[in-house]
Amino acid sequence: MFGGGYNSGKLKTNLRLCINRLKLLQKKKAEINVKQRKEIAGYLAESKDDRARIKVEHIIRDDYMVEAMESLELYCDLLLARIGLIESQKYCDEGLATPVCTLIWVAPRLMAEVSEFKAIASLLESKFGKEFANQARNNTNGAVNARVKSKITLQQPSPVLVEQYLIEIARTHNIPFEPNQEVLMGSDYLSDNRNNGGSGGGGDLFGQPAPAPGFN
Repeated sequence: MFGGGYNSGKLKTNLRLCINRLKLLQKKKAEINVKQRKEIAGYLAESKDDRARIKVEHIIRDDYMVEAMESLELYCDLLLARIGLIESQKYCDEGLATPVCTLIWVAPRLMAEVSEFKAIASLLESKFGKEFANQARNNTNGAVNARVKSKITLQQPSPVLVEQYLIEIARTHNIPFEPNQEVLMGSDYLSDNRNNGGSGGGGDLFGQPAPAPGFN
C-alpha cells in the first residue's frame, strides 16, 4: 500500500504530477516522431523500402502510445474533478469505473516512464479495496478502456498499417513511392480497422461499462 492508506491530498498531488509528466512525454515523442519521419523519407528516396518498413513500426508504436497517454491524461483530469465523489464513496462510482480501472491497469505497464502511476494505483487500491484493484489489474471486470489497452499492448503493426504510414510519409515529403498493392488489397485492411477501432468493453473514453462486482 502507499503511505499506509488512502489520502486524497496525495492522490491529487500524484494526479497533477502525472498529468505534467504525460504532457512532457507526449511533447518529447512528437519531436522524435518528426525526426524519424524525415529519416524514413530519406530511406524511401534511396529506394530502401524494406528498411523504411522496419523503421516505421517504431513510429506507429509511438503514435499509439501518445494516443493512449492523451486518454490517460484526460482520465487523471477527470479524477481530479471528481475527487470529492471518490472520497465520499466506499465503492467506485459506476461513472468512474473505466477511468479508475484503466489507471490501475496501466500502472505496471507504464510506471517506468510515469512513476506516479504506481502511487495512483496504490492509493486507489487503498480506497476501493484489494479485490477491486486485482480485478482492474487483470481486467476481469472488463472495465479497462479497450482502446487504451489496445494502443499500449500493440505488439506488431499490421502490414497494411505500415504501408499506409509509408504512403503518408512519402506524400508529405514529395517522394515517389509504390506501396505493396497486395497488402493494401488484402484482408488485413478490414482486420486492422476492426482491431484498432476501439470497439468493445470500455472502448468509449468516458463510456459506461457494464456493472461489475465492486461497483456501487
